[in-house]
Amino acid sequence: MEIRGTPIGVMHCGLRAPADAPKNYNESAETGRLEIFPQYLEAMDGIEVGQTLVVLFWLHEARRDLLKVYPRGDRSRGLRGVFATRSPVRPNPIAISELTVLGVQGNEIEVSGVDVIDTTPILDIKSAVAPGHGTDKQDRA
Repeated sequence: MEIRGTPIGVMHCGLRAPADAPKNYNESAETGRLEIFPQYLEAMDGIEVGQTLVVLFWLHEARRDLLKVYPRGDRSRGLRGVFATRSPVRPNPIAISELTVLGVQGNEIEVSGVDVIDTTPILDIKSAVAPGHGTDKQDRA
């Protein structure tokens, strides 16, 4: 089975190396800009300031050859399989972040909560589901 994906954009931020990135979006005060490629501009319709977006990234600099890691780099916790962690090291280095929209201008979305490095490819963006609420049937269209 072959799976293909196409980046829809790229992250721009001040984080230059994986070691600079916060361990998780909920621990980050970093801001950045999601640059959405022009052919996907219409898909941004409805994104508003204050909204939480779930963004899927391709961690292009992450290792893909390890199946066990020490969670958060803490050796006292013992090795765990990467599927039981949020480690960026994994067979398919897909990251998920929940980012808060600070502004929208043209094909760029200014966000806070950034936990990926500059030039990280964006795979997809979805509206976050509020806790305790399902998605509207309209959202599934």
